Amino acid sequence: MKRDAFKMFLKKGCEAEYEKRHDEIWPELTQLLRESGVYDYSIFWDKDTNILFGVQKVKEDTSSQDLGDNPIVQKWWTHMADIMETNPDNSPVSIPLKEVFHMD
Repeated sequence: MKRDAFKMFLKKGCEAEYEKRHDEIWPELTQLLRESGVYDYSIFWDKDTNILFGVQKVKEDTSSQDLGDNPIVQKWWTHMADIMETNPDNSPVSIPLKEVFHMD
């Protein structure tokens, strides 16, 4: 098991819509994540900076960040592109974070 953490950037005024879309996350996307070994996945929002902080556990040496070639993920990126900072391919700008402390 490994933990991955990353930050993304939410556009101002899109907080409620971001939450709504995740409340209605597609079953095929959650199934894909689980089948890829991703579990215990949370995203937190810093209202002062509009930074989203994601943390997930993965069973293998991959993460949700490695699924960009999957059509379901690409469709999700397009669905979310209007409310997040994105790259030219609609993937969210996502910056990996180095773990510097952990306590069980």
